[in-house]
Amino acid sequence: MRISELARAAGVPVATVKFYLRDGLVPPGRATSATQATYDDSHLQRLRLVRALVEVGGMPLAKVRVVLDVVDRPPADPYDAVGEALAALPPYVDTAPPYGRATALLDALELAYDENVTAVAQLDAALAGLEAAGRPLDVDAARAYLHQVRLIAEREVASVERGDEREVASVVQDVVLGTVLLEPVILSLRRLVHAALYRERHPRR
Repeated sequence: MRISELARAAGVPVATVKFYLRDGLVPPGRATSATQATYDDSHLQRLRLVRALVEVGGMPLAKVRVVLDVVDRPPADPYDAVGEALAALPPYVDTAPPYGRATALLDALELAYDENVTAVAQLDAALAGLEAAGRPLDVDAARAYLHQVRLIAEREVASVERGDEREVASVVQDVVLGTVLLEPVILSLRRLVHAALYRERHPRR
């Protein structure tokens, strides 16, 4: 397909496609002349991934490149590959170990974890914010949240593992897209359910 067709299929302006091509976020097409090239489904898939990370995920291009590098050159171990990619996703926290709040909570919840995983730092920063606001999260409340989150996570992990014969890069891409695209859906649904419950319990007169 031509660049205009690629742009139309991905739902982005041609100028954006050209920018991603110049920046190396999307690989070059097959040259057909000095000024023309053709593109295939692999370019479309890549363009959709970049668009999701930038437009939906709100990620800076430097972080997008980290994810793409893992997709293009993933470590042999899928756990390491997924971990590296997820570490590039927001929220971005400027903290350093030890993560006392997070590790204490995770230990109390008896949840296995690797302290070097970025999510531990993100959890620690979130817990610090709750404490600063005078709304610390107790273990019982965290355990209730964990139960619900586990149900969501189990479904997502199972959907990825159904394709465990695929290349690591494909698994990484699915996990990253699932995180970037579904977390806003989960957040929105939570807020909508909040509103619905308030209406049910406090009907307007």
